Amino acid sequence: MNFGKLFMLQKELNDKILSQENLNESLLASKKILALQVYIAELANETRCFEYWSENGPSEKDIILEKYLDCLYFILTIGIDKNYCDISPEIKPNDYCLTDQFLNLYIDINDLIISSSKDHYKTLFEDFLSLGLSLGFALDGLEESYITKNQFN
Repeated sequence: MNFGKLFMLQKELNDKILSQENLNESLLASKKILALQVYIAELANETRCFEYWSENGPSEKDIILEKYLDCLYFILTIGIDKNYCDISPEIKPNDYCLTDQFLNLYIDINDLIISSSKDHYKTLFEDFLSLGLSLGFALDGLEESYITKNQFN
């Protein structure tokens, strides 16, 4: 996965959105964090991993992918805002259940809010990529899907 390319494409999209919408970027930091939290919740909702009471399975894989890419958009955007575009996340599968992985992402976001360090950002990104592996997404396929969605946006 070419993270430098993803950061570059995301920066171009962010700049386009800022100019089209005439937004003040300095007022958006907390909105971007909240947006990431909401999109993670939407992703969890599509997986239904927490619905122990239900026999319904997860949504179609393309719907889950769309929600996953929405989260990636904001993770990249937060990294750009904090000038953390030079990271190289380690991509490693884990043995946690999906529910625990989602909870870990919220912990990672809270850690980043409290201490906006590059290490906390990298941990968030790595845990997010691990979730993608657990969801059955190949990283090369994610890059291709992100580029396609980015071109559409």
